Amino acid sequence: MIEGVAVIPLQQIPDERGTVMHMLRRTDAHFTEFGEIYFSTVYRGVVKGWHRHRDMTLNYACVFGRIKLVLYDDRPASPSRGELAEVFLGPDEYALVVIPPQVWNGFKGMSEPYAIVANCATLPHDPARSERLDPFKNAIPYKWDVRHH
Repeated sequence: MIEGVAVIPLQQIPDERGTVMHMLRRTDAHFTEFGEIYFSTVYRGVVKGWHRHRDMTLNYACVFGRIKLVLYDDRPASPSRGELAEVFLGPDEYALVVIPPQVWNGFKGMSEPYAIVANCATLPHDPARSERLDPFKNAIPYKWDVRHH
């Protein structure tokens, strides 16, 4: 796994009324601070990425639908420099993914009609402190195509 990234299984509590889906508590060992929380929808087959944040840590959970989250580390001093990681998130893999600053990330929608990703970020979003790349034309060694194993 990429240095500083954590994938933490999350608890779901279902009953006949519905399901409580835990995400992040301030008493969790991996909680650092609260900046903002937002929800992003992504349609099936659409890629949102690549982007990275200079100072912000991201805390992603897919609360509806399914996504493929991809991470790429090109931090010069990182022991995992050059590594890619794929994490599939959804109802069968309900987890929190902690993404440290400077790690490239993007996600692809895998479900109809869409997926919803929650992000509890450590800082309010500041476009001046983030970078974006075209998901298909860049130097990151990753193809978003479906792979048949």
